[in-house]
Amino acid sequence: MANQQIHRIKSISEYHKVRGLPKPEHPLISLIDYSTIKHSPEDNNISWVYDFYFIALKKNMNSKFKYGQKEYDFDEGTMFFIAPGQVFRVEVNQDAPGKSGWMLLIHPDFLWNMPLAKTIKKYEYFGYSVNEALFLSEKEEDIIARFMQNIQHEYHQNIDKFSQQIIIPQIEVLLNYADRFYSRQFITRKIANHQVLDKLEALLDSHFNGNAIIKGLPTVQYIAGQLNLSPDYLSTLLKVTTGLNAQQHIHEKLIEKAKEKLAVSTLSVSQIAYELGFEHSQSFSKLFKSKTKLSPIQFRQSFEI
Repeated sequence: MANQQIHRIKSISEYHKVRGLPKPEHPLISLIDYSTIKHSPEDNNISWVYDFYFIALKKNMNSKFKYGQKEYDFDEGTMFFIAPGQVFRVEVNQDAPGKSGWMLLIHPDFLWNMPLAKTIKKYEYFGYSVNEALFLSEKEEDIIARFMQNIQHEYHQNIDKFSQQIIIPQIEVLLNYADRFYSRQFITRKIANHQVLDKLEALLDSHFNGNAIIKGLPTVQYIAGQLNLSPDYLSTLLKVTTGLNAQQHIHEKLIEKAKEKLAVSTLSVSQIAYELGFEHSQSFSKLFKSKTKLSPIQFRQSFEI
């Protein structure tokens, strides 16, 4: 929208102030009951950017959440993860009296000097903002809510030198459960996943058949962009569904096309390498041998009588 605004919130204290909440009990971590948050349709044109991690479990919001390239209705439990610097927007029709859920805000400074400061980046769903929220069953909702309440209970106590060491393991277990639930979601959404696989196959076929939009070998970033997915999301979906990540899928398709050209054409190895997007035939030969245990010439000779 032309009149869309972007509002950046730099601290958890500022978030509480903007939302009309009491000051946070801890400046670097806060768990908020979503039913206490008031939304106005006047804010629908505002896109938000936070300088802290935002983990939310929400339902019955009567609103749409613009999350990367998709919109989500909040009915059953929906969980999403936003890393510092990501952009999102909430469009509210009318604030729903039955809305519920939790929001966990974690400033990066709270993780300082702890292993989670680095390992939090391995949780790929923080990059799923371009594509995928997490939809929970009631049982899964209860599990997530329990850990959020444990975190809240701890920082409600007197803050001392042990607080960080007690709270952070709770956050890690919560993130690991979310990882498990995402894996379940990939598996149970077989129809949508196979549609992505079909599109991926068609895209790679077109590329290696000489209809490439770009020259050279397709990168994971390029393929993911053509499918309107994030690279991390695409690789995770493929890994769960097929056992291969996105880069391995590209190589598998490339080797398949190379074998076809070596078996049925009279093109030289250098010509085949060029047609498949390689600048140097040596790079093609090295990859081909690593995947097939044969050089391109040896593979071609195996078809000769």
